Amino acid sequence: MNTPRTDRTRPTRTRPTSAAATSTPATSTAPPGAVDRASFLRSGALAVGAGALGVAAAAQPALADPAAPEPGRGPRGVGPGVDPNPHYERPRITRLKTVTGPGITTRFRMDATDLGAPAVTPDGRILVIFGDTFEEPAVGGGWWRSPVGLYADPKRKLKHGLEWTGAVGGEAAEELVEYAHDSNPVSTILPGDVLTVGDTMYLWVMVNHGFGNVGSTEIWTSANSGETWERTAQMFPGDHLDGFSQQCTWCLNPEDDHVYLLTTGFQRDKSSILQRVHKDSILDPDAYETWGATGEGEDQQWAWGNPPTPVLHGAIGEMCLRIVEGTWVLTWFNAGLYRVDVAIADTPTAFGKAPFIETLLWGCGWGQEDDERVAQLYGPYVLPGSTLDDLHLLCSQWNTGAGWPYHVQQYRVQGLGTGMRALR
Repeated sequence: MNTPRTDRTRPTRTRPTSAAATSTPATSTAPPGAVDRASFLRSGALAVGAGALGVAAAAQPALADPAAPEPGRGPRGVGPGVDPNPHYERPRITRLKTVTGPGITTRFRMDATDLGAPAVTPDGRILVIFGDTFEEPAVGGGWWRSPVGLYADPKRKLKHGLEWTGAVGGEAAEELVEYAHDSNPVSTILPGDVLTVGDTMYLWVMVNHGFGNVGSTEIWTSANSGETWERTAQMFPGDHLDGFSQQCTWCLNPEDDHVYLLTTGFQRDKSSILQRVHKDSILDPDAYETWGATGEGEDQQWAWGNPPTPVLHGAIGEMCLRIVEGTWVLTWFNAGLYRVDVAIADTPTAFGKAPFIETLLWGCGWGQEDDERVAQLYGPYVLPGSTLDDLHLLCSQWNTGAGWPYHVQQYRVQGLGTGMRALR
């Protein structure tokens, strides 16, 4: 369960821009090593950001030379200026469908849930993994379990919205692996991302020892398309890589048989780093390599095996890394700026070099929502079957003040690829 603060509205924006983001940790009354639950959920990000991300300056065409001013109009450069990207059009966003909640997932005894990391199963279905789940439409509303999974019809067109066909566990959505929800030692186990490699599915999870205090990460596996799961491998302690290896998204690159991971902390106060592991060594913690830079300026050299250097800056929340039409696509909750962004790059290592970046959804207050503005948004995941010009996201909401909604919605993003190509 994760949510952003609600004290910002969307800035006016018609063209992408580029600027750096900074972050400052917020104060907390939580004990050392843990995050105060109420503060975290109501603030969302433990950071405050400034600026706006957009298309990288390197990708923008050169500015045209403005005409000389007319008499009495002021010096050169004063006035509305010249649009550096006159052919760029912002993608069209549609809030397509609410996919969890009363009357939608009631038959699975899960009226309240969040997150929703999707993957195509080995037998061809869509499996979506959710986080903290309750039977009634309220956080704490009975039968707490996490994570759980639902299957969706892969033949149904995404533009019609997901349609659930069943749950992991049978008639009701059972916990993938049963454990006791107890703050000593485990309060809850939350999913990061799910991955299919051959006939095996892998689920990266974070074991919370008190909310926000990730004691360790694990990888769970399924050999039957997600029907049953094993708590297979203990991976990393919570402080591994200075806490930058807790929250995870990952994707298999079929060209080199490596799985690439973008990881960060759970607390939304860190940047993101890049790791990789061969697909045959996913369960071996010693096989993971980090991507980092040595030297500075013209002497800077990036290489695998170096200590990690952040590739995505700011206060990063939940992320989703996928290959869409042969292109690497990353969506994430930009917690410091209270919005959902997307970055598109040719390779995983290019995310740190100047990828195409656009904002898809803006955070706002309740009562201010429309298709693009979403109150207390978080957890954007790319659905299988998406294309660059018809991208579909699952995105969570939780009204922490009223207690409801706490659900997942589907959003449609049209024209992202067309806009990106217009800048080349």
